[in-house]
Amino acid sequence: MEHVRPVPVPDGAPAAGAPSGGDAARLAGLLGQAALGDQAAFAEFYDATSARAYGLALRVVRNPAHAEEVTQEAYLDAWRSSARYDAQRGSAAGWLLTIVHRKAVDRVRSVEAATARDVTWNRETAPIDHDQTSEAAHASLDATRVRNAVATLTDVQRQAVELTYFGGYTHTEVATLLDVPLGTAKTRIRDGLIRLRDLMGVTS
Repeated sequence: MEHVRPVPVPDGAPAAGAPSGGDAARLAGLLGQAALGDQAAFAEFYDATSARAYGLALRVVRNPAHAEEVTQEAYLDAWRSSARYDAQRGSAAGWLLTIVHRKAVDRVRSVEAATARDVTWNRETAPIDHDQTSEAAHASLDATRVRNAVATLTDVQRQAVELTYFGGYTHTEVATLLDVPLGTAKTRIRDGLIRLRDLMGVTS
């Protein structure tokens, strides 16, 4: 048997009760005939059980297309392994549904693994402009170094530097705010910057 027939997709998950004693015996007989290579018997077995098989697959994978594929794979497996069915160990329908359930669970795990790989790949390959994380860390460290270095300046140097580089004032405005001559303001700013350069190890 090269393939099984496509699984009909019902409107919603089909529901069916357990087969009666007579049905169970008939299904076991059909599966026994299939084990001998009787394709017609297996087709009849398929027609009698496919709704339940598809319904179980759909409940597990929750995707109609995947449920169809899982059901097809389960019937192909059932056809190939029908000779291993043992009626003493359970019904033919139960044996089939065990195969369906196992393959459905495998499909769910496969889909989840593929999704996880995609998420990991997207996260690892997503472009980061200029390595924002690294830049943010360096900026934080630099800001800390600057604050620590500024704290070591004399009061007059610190006032002049903070007004110029943190406050955005011009040298003339700094001189006015500090009420000192422009030359004095420039000297304080220059001396403060030299001190900062030395403290932070910046070479000119």
